[in-house]
Amino acid sequence: MPKLYGIKNCDSVKKARTWLDNNKVDYVFHDFRADGLTSAQAEKWLAHLGWEQLINRRSTSWKALDADQRARMDTPNALAAILDNPTLIKRPLLEMGDDVRVGFRASDYTKIFTP
Repeated sequence: MPKLYGIKNCDSVKKARTWLDNNKVDYVFHDFRADGLTSAQAEKWLAHLGWEQLINRRSTSWKALDADQRARMDTPNALAAILDNPTLIKRPLLEMGDDVRVGFRASDYTKIFTP
């Protein structure tokens, strides 16, 4: 079953959840703030996507990092930063087995969930 990760008040997450609900796709929602995030989850996503794609560098969470922390960003530092502040992750994150995707576009979800 697909699992959607994000925070419930994020506009992109709301759009993705609405799309999934309207298209009768069964999924599990995992809120980073309410449900937490494990190191194993973050490590898996970093391995599949790389930190450059996983971290939202336009977010206020990214901008809140000090300049040195942003400049030294690499996979190990990204893991520590994500575990410390999961809102750095680009949202929503859709996990379907080994397939991991970030962001929401209705056209992409239509391709993914249309048999």
